[in-house]
Amino acid sequence: MNYETDILKLFDEKWALVTAGDLDDFNAMTISWGGMGTLWNKPVATVYVKPVRYTHEFMEANDYFTVSFFDEKYRKALSVMGTKSGRDCDKVALAGLTPVRIGDGIVGYVQAASTLVCRKIYRQDLDTGAMPEAVIERYYEEEAPHTMYIGEIVGIG
Repeated sequence: MNYETDILKLFDEKWALVTAGDLDDFNAMTISWGGMGTLWNKPVATVYVKPVRYTHEFMEANDYFTVSFFDEKYRKALSVMGTKSGRDCDKVALAGLTPVRIGDGIVGYVQAASTLVCRKIYRQDLDTGAMPEAVIERYYEEEAPHTMYIGEIVGIG
């Protein structure tokens, strides 16, 4: 397994979709916070999802998730995926993306430039007691903090 990219720009500047569930029942959302590295001698991807997001339910209920990256021409689609809720509409169709089964019921997208298949190995709710006050004021005044999910990267497509 080999994957070369500028990990410091990949999430923040290019964005990604995190998806959990299977083709019959899944949800995805655009993320710009995340990272890749090594934990417990395993290649991992880390993503953050707020509990108020519909995707959070799918992240909690499933053992696998994907992180899909797209070429710049899909920026508008990623904007739709980050501003609409799967509770209220078929945002994947609105974004013009085509979901596809990769692996055993895991969801990716035909249009994705690359997709990381991740097996969830750790989750933790972020603790505002360990955060700087400025971070709490900016991101968590009105909503609960993100849940951090760490997934072992078990496949790259």
